[in-house]
Amino acid sequence: MAKIDDIEDWLIGQALGSPDMAKMFAQMCERMRQCDVPIDRAMMAWSTLHPLIEAEVVVWESGAELQHDLIAHSEEETEDWLQSPVRAVLVNQEPRFRRRLTNSNAPQEFPLLTRLSATGYTDYLVLPTRFDLPVTNEDYPTSGIIVSWATRAENGFSDEALSAIEYIQKRLALAARATIESQISRTIAETYLGRNAGKKVLNGQIRHGDGETVDAVIYFSDMRQSTAIAEALGPDAYLAWLNTYFEATAGAILDNHGEVLDFIGDAVLGVFPLDGQGLKKAGAHAIQAADETRKRLIAINEDPSNVLPMQAGVALSVGSVMFGNIGVPNRLTFSVIGQTVHAAARIESLTKSAGSDVLMTEDVARLCGERARPVGSFELSGFTDPQPLFALE
Repeated sequence: MAKIDDIEDWLIGQALGSPDMAKMFAQMCERMRQCDVPIDRAMMAWSTLHPLIEAEVVVWESGAELQHDLIAHSEEETEDWLQSPVRAVLVNQEPRFRRRLTNSNAPQEFPLLTRLSATGYTDYLVLPTRFDLPVTNEDYPTSGIIVSWATRAENGFSDEALSAIEYIQKRLALAARATIESQISRTIAETYLGRNAGKKVLNGQIRHGDGETVDAVIYFSDMRQSTAIAEALGPDAYLAWLNTYFEATAGAILDNHGEVLDFIGDAVLGVFPLDGQGLKKAGAHAIQAADETRKRLIAINEDPSNVLPMQAGVALSVGSVMFGNIGVPNRLTFSVIGQTVHAAARIESLTKSAGSDVLMTEDVARLCGERARPVGSFELSGFTDPQPLFALE
């Protein structure tokens, strides 16, 4: 078929870049039609390694809007999926599946085939292309891409068209694999290091001592009575409890434009850099995160199924911190260090004795107006004189 090799060259170029998978697939389908491969509908699905997303599905149909769906781990399998030929191919580890939709003697054991036949489709093909990447769903033990192809051509797919589809799908799989691997690397870096830190590491800041000094608002939170709660609940229940606590604290940071840099036991270290937004905006986001933490803890404690109180202290401070790699050359972590961090930890330890669940330094308190209530002056690491602290009313 004319210029089918041009699609192969184009896919190689895609594999060398960082394409959007959905757009790449749609463009490839359009290019195949221009090469006289009679594709009228195509679907591509692939699994990925992500804490929230199990798989992605793209459906392209000539003349229709491109559909791109993300399937969460928590989503139940729909009836359409359970009765899908694509699922059957995955579960049964079949090399291919094809049905001629105009042949009255051909079985149409899947509802999708009946729907496609009723709308003028004449031929349907499913091809999996497997490659070695991590998978998270034990029901589908191999990774890769799986693509369905359908046509409205009167006589279905010719042998020449089928050869072109099989030829191009292998090249598509190479481009997809490169893109999925890149996505997995980015996901792992951002999941374990945070968005900005992960980006810095992927951009090459991986040497011992790489880093920079930045001005930031620090959010430091610690759970109260964690030792007693751990003993009361036992390991498994305490782990679930701890993750609920992190949803209230770390989740509040992320939802208010901050970044979680570390979990220190049951403490959370978050940062709101001033760069590009200034103290007023960064401080406002940090204060909103503290307020959101309070709301989430109240909701948790009002839940009748919660038998133990969940409480935390939060500290907000401002200053310069060193943002970079610490550790030994072959085992590093990307975090913030400096007196501002130490001061925040010390301030949090004072929340109980000061009678407030949120304490702030004077720089943050100025942003709160009448909500800031002075609670006294205290010795803080890195400061010669006692420093005034304020409660967030």
